[in-house]
Amino acid sequence: MSPLARVRELAHAFTQPSALTLFFFGFSSGLPFLLIGGTLSGWLQQAHIALDAIGLVSYLGLSYSFKFLWSPAVDRVRLPWLARLLGQRRSWLLLAQCVLALALLGMAAVQPQRDFGLFLLFGALVAFAGATQDTAIDAYRIEIAPPELQGTLASTYVLGYRIALIASGAVVLILAQHIGWSAAYRIMAALLLVPILTVLLVREPTQHRARARDLRSALQDSVIGPFRQFYTHYGRRLALLLLGFILLFQVSGQMLAPMALPFYLASGFKLEQIAEISKIYGVAVSLLGAFAGGAVVLRWGAERSMPWVLAAAAASNLLFPLMSLHPGSLPVFALVILGDNFSGGLLGTVAIAFLSDLTDHRYTATQYALYSSLTVLGGRLLAGLSGFAVAGLGYTGFFVLTALTGVPALLLWFALRPALWRHREVAARIAPAE
Repeated sequence: MSPLARVRELAHAFTQPSALTLFFFGFSSGLPFLLIGGTLSGWLQQAHIALDAIGLVSYLGLSYSFKFLWSPAVDRVRLPWLARLLGQRRSWLLLAQCVLALALLGMAAVQPQRDFGLFLLFGALVAFAGATQDTAIDAYRIEIAPPELQGTLASTYVLGYRIALIASGAVVLILAQHIGWSAAYRIMAALLLVPILTVLLVREPTQHRARARDLRSALQDSVIGPFRQFYTHYGRRLALLLLGFILLFQVSGQMLAPMALPFYLASGFKLEQIAEISKIYGVAVSLLGAFAGGAVVLRWGAERSMPWVLAAAAASNLLFPLMSLHPGSLPVFALVILGDNFSGGLLGTVAIAFLSDLTDHRYTATQYALYSSLTVLGGRLLAGLSGFAVAGLGYTGFFVLTALTGVPALLLWFALRPALWRHREVAARIAPAE
């Protein structure tokens, strides 16, 4: 294929209507992430909540790790009236987005230093609604386009996601400094009106499932079927290797996340400086990484790209100790953010394409929910202990530790890839006979 033909292929892939839809859904998906994560850590620190408690608050995000438990409902349960009006995917999306907006308004109405328990309850509801929304979005994305276009859909999804990170990161920090945290969170809730309108306007994807005849068949199909299909399709050894890799490959970035904003503040940077460099400049760089990931997947495929982007993402954590050596240096801060965000955007797109390729279209919501849940489970569990790790090792030792957590995933990949190759070759030989 000539270079001009490749450019045309890329342009066509990135400008299809479903790519634009996934941009807005990516925005909706990314908005709550920092509002119960890094941004929330800044609010809690300024509310004089202890550092170890801030680390434990990251367990709010465990809803994203266990969303596979209720994902069969998103796959099979038809919401009264809404499902008839909008269809299976869009009805669940609309419900989750409305609950998410109301829960953010609840957080805005409560001061953490006065009623910490109620504040965390609303935060948990934000996480639950966000995780449910992600389950429906992932199923929509997989069902709306063929496998060869999943890399480009992942790129536009990540573009919307990263822009949402600017809103929930930089914009919230600037707003918090001028009008307060509560008002900033109310504005974030209002931004959800854009993806809610998108849900009402876009088309429902083709469904790849048949209705069960009775309750027992429904339970077998919706709850047991997705996991049984994964186990029987890949076999016990390969299935366990895949699940182990999915559990580990994003640990290094997720473990670091809760301590990033407290580290920036401790390094002497103000909220507006952090907003400009980390949340705006950094997210812009991550967008470059995301689109580079889409082009890489389109050119070489997710599997061939995975070890390189995985190694780059883990190694980028070793840049953070430079900030300890040069506290308050804006150029060093910018360099660290450049490496961390570009590699993170690259890995994010490749990971989405890789996990989508593993998903059977009969069980899109449930299977992808299992995969994406596992990608955050290990990191979330370790992230809750990040405050204790910083207290024991200091920030420099902590960052080195987070980089080393990427090594097991890389080693597991090299054990996994040959078995996955053999499985694909066997499946390709069997398919024509069937």
